[in-house]
Amino acid sequence: MTLPDPLDRNLLNSFPLPTIRGGDKDSHGTILIIAGSRDVPGAALLAAHGAMRAGAGKLQIACPDAVAVPLGVAMPEAMVVGHATHRDGGFATSSIGPLAQLANQADAVVAGPGLEANNAAAPLGRELLALDKPMALDAAMLHVLPDCEAEVRRTSVPPILLPHSGEMASLLGCRPEDIESEPLAAGRRCAKRYRAFVLVKGVESHAVAPDGRAWKYRGGGPGLGVSGSGDTLAGIAGGLLARGAEPLNALLWAVWLHGEAGRALSDRVGPLGFLAREIPGEVPALLPH
Repeated sequence: MTLPDPLDRNLLNSFPLPTIRGGDKDSHGTILIIAGSRDVPGAALLAAHGAMRAGAGKLQIACPDAVAVPLGVAMPEAMVVGHATHRDGGFATSSIGPLAQLANQADAVVAGPGLEANNAAAPLGRELLALDKPMALDAAMLHVLPDCEAEVRRTSVPPILLPHSGEMASLLGCRPEDIESEPLAAGRRCAKRYRAFVLVKGVESHAVAPDGRAWKYRGGGPGLGVSGSGDTLAGIAGGLLARGAEPLNALLWAVWLHGEAGRALSDRVGPLGFLAREIPGEVPALLPH
């Protein structure tokens, strides 16, 4: 198996994003972010900022109704749709049908940041995968994929998976230490098993395609290892998908944009101490014009 190619700005010329067009918000795509819970409502907000800074035109957030109003106030650019809340603060199972209907109307979906991993998670994952939409999955939605393996493999649009080592261990049924010792091998196993585009996060991150091709990004600095950083990455990937980017192109660009945003903040603020909410604001200047 070949070594991974370095993921840098020159390489991205071979994986172009859709041309920036004029027109109204509909021409830049609709992104639906299914995220948040009573305990972690901010994950939806961070993903939303990432999506909009990546150039999505219309933003919709689907969250438990217990947190819908504050999210709507915090993100006035979004249509925020609250759905039935379970007593654990996540989605109730009665929300699955309405969530799938809303997702079917979007151009791309981000699902998982801040979600409660409760009894609604796996059936929601199956419903979303059946829609065959461009999709970035993170956090709780990754833990349910071993039970939805057949559904993932049937999609004609392979999803983007964004696991950290613990989530990757859940996807592969192994220990996190196994992932950390051989991240590239783990990424290739995961991408092949689920027929998905996979990012193995780390100081050196590996993006892997189902056919085994791989790319290595050497990271934007230690400051990116902060709570909420992964939520912004998921949003950036989803925003690029909503604009019409191919899943592989969206993943590679999202990894680079997220990392270079961290690098820019490190240069200006310092290597540590910036907040995840500050990452998306660096993205527009990094996008190709």
